Amino acid sequence: MTQADHQPATATLGSRYLCTAEFEVEGGLLAIGQSPFGDQRMGYVTGGRIFGPRINGTVLPGGGNWSRSGRLGSDASVGTFDARAVWQTDDGSLVYLTYSGRNVIPDDVRSEFGDPAQPRVDPERYYLRIAPVFETASEKYHWLNGLLAVGVGERTSFGVRHIIHEIL
Repeated sequence: MTQADHQPATATLGSRYLCTAEFEVEGGLLAIGQSPFGDQRMGYVTGGRIFGPRINGTVLPGGGNWSRSGRLGSDASVGTFDARAVWQTDDGSLVYLTYSGRNVIPDDVRSEFGDPAQPRVDPERYYLRIAPVFETASEKYHWLNGLLAVGVGERTSFGVRHIIHEIL
């Protein structure tokens, strides 16, 4: 390695608002149970909507989130996501997305967070982040194929809402 290899990085990381995605999950989560690999659950996506400055449409039924959970220390649960969905834009284009992510739910928030009948739980009280990637054959939305995005999520009475930003 040369001295130049040890210079501080000059690359920057920025983001720009892409859209808000609201995923409806009727029927709650299906508890598959505790296996040697963790506590597995599945949430079936029944619909939803997306809206933003460059993309708007609906979330088609049929997607889902296969999540695992465990413990993070003695006072919080931690979870992973393995989600897939299809969006249909207002002009009829289809966009396939997958995302992974993490959540950390402190024990003092767990009962509120897990009860969809509860009013909104302040998202500052828990951590829910996703990293979606997109795939589409649409010429209009081909730019989605080349970007990485991150989202900040919140539990809602209908499922989950993600505020998604593209990474620049």
